[in-house]
Amino acid sequence: MSHMPVSFALCRRWALLLVLLALSACSTGVPEGLKPVNPFDVQRYQGQWFEVARLDHSFERGLTDVTATYQAQADGSVAVTNRGFDAAKGQWKQAEGKALFLGDPAVGSLKVSFFGPFYGGYHVIALDQQNYQWAMVAGPDRDYLWILARSPQLPSAVRDALVLQAQQAGFKTDALIWVSHQRTSP
Repeated sequence: MSHMPVSFALCRRWALLLVLLALSACSTGVPEGLKPVNPFDVQRYQGQWFEVARLDHSFERGLTDVTATYQAQADGSVAVTNRGFDAAKGQWKQAEGKALFLGDPAVGSLKVSFFGPFYGGYHVIALDQQNYQWAMVAGPDRDYLWILARSPQLPSAVRDALVLQAQQAGFKTDALIWVSHQRTSP
C-alpha cells in the first residue's frame, strides 16, 4: 500500500508531461485558413526587423522599440534575438531563441522556442517578395500577429493593405498595438 501513492503521483506527473507536450506540439501549426508564403528565402529574411504592430500578449506587454533579428545557422535552424524597451523599468529586455522550419525551408512556416523544448508557431503570411522590406507573421492562432518592416515605419498604403489582409483573415485588427520607435538599442 505504501507504494501506491508514489506510483499514482508518478503517473500524474507523466500524464501532465504528456499533456504539456501535446499542447506544445499543437501550438506550432498554421492557423486554419491561413497559408504561409511560398517561396520563402531565409537568407533574404535574415537580419534586423522592426516590429511595426502587434497584437498584445504577455511576453511583450508594455515594450516599445521592439526589434527581431534572425540569423540563419549552418544546421538549418535560425537564431532569433528579440529586443524591446520596458519603459516602466527603464531598461532593455532581450530574449534569445531558436527557430526550426516545420517542413520545406522554401515555405515561411517555422516553430520558435525561447523556453527550452516549448515551441510556438511562426508563420509568415505576407511578405514583400521582391525586396523583403515588410512581412506579416501569425502565431499558432489568431491571437498572435506581428507586422514587421526593415525600418520603423511603413508606407501608409502598405500598412493599410496589411491591416485589411489581417482583418479579412480573421484577426482583431482594431486591437493592434502600433509600436513606438524612439530609442536605439545599445
